[in-house]
Amino acid sequence: MIDIVTLETAGIFPAMHGMRNPKNSWSKNDTGDVYNVECSVYPVVGPNDEKLTRTLMQGGPEHAKHLRMIMVWADITAPRFWWQEFDTYRIGVEKVSCSTMHKLTAKPLEIEDFEVKDDEEAAWMEANVLPRLNMLMKAYEGEQDPDEKKYIWRKIIHELPQGYLQKRTVMMSYAALRNIYRQRKGHKLYEWQVFRKWCEELPESWMITE
Repeated sequence: MIDIVTLETAGIFPAMHGMRNPKNSWSKNDTGDVYNVECSVYPVVGPNDEKLTRTLMQGGPEHAKHLRMIMVWADITAPRFWWQEFDTYRIGVEKVSCSTMHKLTAKPLEIEDFEVKDDEEAAWMEANVLPRLNMLMKAYEGEQDPDEKKYIWRKIIHELPQGYLQKRTVMMSYAALRNIYRQRKGHKLYEWQVFRKWCEELPESWMITE
């Protein structure tokens, strides 16, 4: 599973302003704020700015530099195996994760802490994996010898399934999302398709998806 909660999107207006610097064409800026029915403000790219943005996008990322200035922050909860693939992306991406080092042993592990494909896998984990991990975690918390404590910790990490869910707060530029959206089309992991769907729901998402 993967859960994505958008925290904030910012920078659309400054980006549209900045892209006109090379030709001093700021007078053609027509991006502005619009109020929706909930009285919240969101930016709408005007036709002039949209036309120029599309032209720059067609020229490649070296021309559409202003997309690096549009940022989105989100809380993402996903399994370890998905994070391993996401960590490929470093340019225009920053992450702050919940700490496995400090918080993994804070409470007993439950099946809700993992991605499982069906009830059969969940039952197997509850009967075999979770008792073993929770036994090691209890031993870790009660151990006083530093060397032995490190040894137990390594065993926990080595035996922790790749389906363990971790939450991170992630900041990504629209330029980075544009790259991810293109590269992960048709990927076998359905988490990537959920991620791409989330991209499609962001403000002015055409700058990512087209």
